[in-house]
Amino acid sequence: MMSKILLFSALLASQTNAFVVAPQHSSRPLLIRGETRQNAATEVSQDTPATLPAFENKEAYMEYMEGVSALPKGFATGTAKGTFISVEAPAMGALPIKGTVIHLTEEATENWAAVFTSNKFPGAPVIVGRQRLADGGPLHALVINNKVSNVCSGGDGVGDSEMVCKAVADALQLEGGAKTVLPSSTGVIGWRLPAEALSNEVVPAAVKNMDSVSGLDAAAAIMTTDRWPKLRSKTLSNGARLVGIAKGAGMIEPNMATMLSYLMTDATIPKAKMQAMLSKVTNQSYNSISVDGDESTSDTVVMVGSNQVDNTDEAEFEAALLEICQGLAADIVRNGEGTGHVMRVEISNFPGSELEARRLGRHIVNSPLFKCAVSGNDPNTGRLAGAIGSFMGKYKTDGAVDKMTLTLGGRVIFDNGKFVLEGDSVEKELSDHMADAQYNEHSDYPPHQKCVEIGVDFGAGTGDASATVLGSDLTGEYVVVNADYRS
Repeated sequence: MMSKILLFSALLASQTNAFVVAPQHSSRPLLIRGETRQNAATEVSQDTPATLPAFENKEAYMEYMEGVSALPKGFATGTAKGTFISVEAPAMGALPIKGTVIHLTEEATENWAAVFTSNKFPGAPVIVGRQRLADGGPLHALVINNKVSNVCSGGDGVGDSEMVCKAVADALQLEGGAKTVLPSSTGVIGWRLPAEALSNEVVPAAVKNMDSVSGLDAAAAIMTTDRWPKLRSKTLSNGARLVGIAKGAGMIEPNMATMLSYLMTDATIPKAKMQAMLSKVTNQSYNSISVDGDESTSDTVVMVGSNQVDNTDEAEFEAALLEICQGLAADIVRNGEGTGHVMRVEISNFPGSELEARRLGRHIVNSPLFKCAVSGNDPNTGRLAGAIGSFMGKYKTDGAVDKMTLTLGGRVIFDNGKFVLEGDSVEKELSDHMADAQYNEHSDYPPHQKCVEIGVDFGAGTGDASATVLGSDLTGEYVVVNADYRS
């Protein structure tokens, strides 16, 4: 695992035994507080398609991401890195940590929305965020740290989060103070947040390093065990822009599958409408994925509007929001810890609700036996049928399965209560489909967007619910990552 730590050192910057902060200097122009600057990059930036292209190497991926990462008007991001010593595990020595600040440069906004984890042990930042949302006040900045999730720690977790928020408010000279700053944390559960060090060193450095052009540095800085940064973008017909970033590789399971996502737009969308859109889209994206079946204590999705572009068609905006969130959700699964295959399960004609259909999809992609079969390119279709039968027998006993048809890679493998798998050519076809969707679980970039395609059709007239769920296989690398996660 030490080799993995060294591999990530360029990103996570473990430097010395003392808490040392080094701003991540960028060649891009910086935003000067109080100065209004036209973001020229927005005018020439590309947008990400619903399905990303294939990439030959990490350099090609990062170059592409740079070209689609222009921030919307009225936003700037800054990052800084440092080290800390955990109170709970001081023998581990100096550990890396990063802080990221997202700033609405023109003014605080009333138009923001958020969705948080439903885990019964929420992190302190989630507690603070829920209160900010309930209070209905404006938002002027966000602050995110990795490495320590600030969940159920021995100290005052909420107080620590508020301390960091105050540091952001002071550094940015925000009139509304800490209450206009939304915190997020991700990383080890149970450790105390190094709030004083973050407040005194990392946050001021991040603010000094503000960048009004690209969101790519922020996408990289919020990562933990992620292998590559994730960013999606879309420009609307009226020129408004929507950019989303996300992190997440493990502890990914819906009800907000750990995962953080931040959506920035210069469109003017009323707060109530924005919240309704985000809640709806979350169910169709982040709540429809799973890597390992473990729901995080820190999951957060936030959308913030700088209100710089008027007359936005709300239907067009919602469609763009759905595309971006579904894209980021897929990126999270593909970037999952140790993931070598992405499974896409299409449920149709389900005899129940869409929520139940999603639950079935997650039950399939979370089956350890089926996940391992996919990892080995083994078309052990009995494991697929077994997972479906297990779910229906436990949770949907009145659901009819007599008309069910199963497909793998587009080929029918089960129909009228029987498998349709005769002949070596069928076995090879199914195995080849899995192998074609495979990629190296150690890869530090996404080489392609292929999936192991699984269809579960309960038959016309059985029901009218449908769902699409993405999940990952299970490789030895997942065990390696999580056997020594804290270091």
